[in-house]
Amino acid sequence: MKLFPMARRLSHGALLALAMVLLAIPMAQATKLKKQNLVELISQSDSIIAGTVKKVSDGIDAKGVPYTEVTIAVGATAKGKVEKQKDYTFRQFGLLEPRTYPNGHKLLAMTPEAFPTWREGEYVVAFLFRPASRTGLQTTVGLAQGKFSLANQRMSNDFNNAGLFDGVDVDPALLTREEQAMLRSAGPVDMRTFMGLVGRTVEKRWIEGGQMKNGETK
Repeated sequence: MKLFPMARRLSHGALLALAMVLLAIPMAQATKLKKQNLVELISQSDSIIAGTVKKVSDGIDAKGVPYTEVTIAVGATAKGKVEKQKDYTFRQFGLLEPRTYPNGHKLLAMTPEAFPTWREGEYVVAFLFRPASRTGLQTTVGLAQGKFSLANQRMSNDFNNAGLFDGVDVDPALLTREEQAMLRSAGPVDMRTFMGLVGRTVEKRWIEGGQMKNGETK
């Protein structure tokens, strides 16, 4: 489906402290989630990919950091160096389920509530941050705001796209009629219209050139 144009175990307390330090930006957003509109999602992304989730698993790495590992069969890309028609695997912080050690101690470091969740078989568009330099962990811009799932040819994030187009200021002459209507809408959006706009925004460098920017929020 073409969418775009063109080991040592740490104590529980130490583990959570480490995660908070290494994931300062995402965890801060999880504590007080700031609405991210389309301009912010695109400009803050290191890569933007679309594809089918092939596998979701979890584990604890050699440093004792819990993670969820996601593999996406990438069908299209709009930004970054991820290759199309190949699998892309990344790890985000947190387990899928609590984990019990042989000594009976339980690790409850599950994925924080504001982080995106992933399901095998779903078609997604992900606006991904650059992987963290020390852990390699990665998640989406705006956390769950930056992961869109496809249903009935329409795309939506976990917040039903709340605030997605708030304050987005773009020259109407650059937009199709469908895109102009989408920017005035709320809720799930047409897949092709959304992906077409994202792809052209990146390709034509509208944000860098000022043709798309943040204006006054509603």
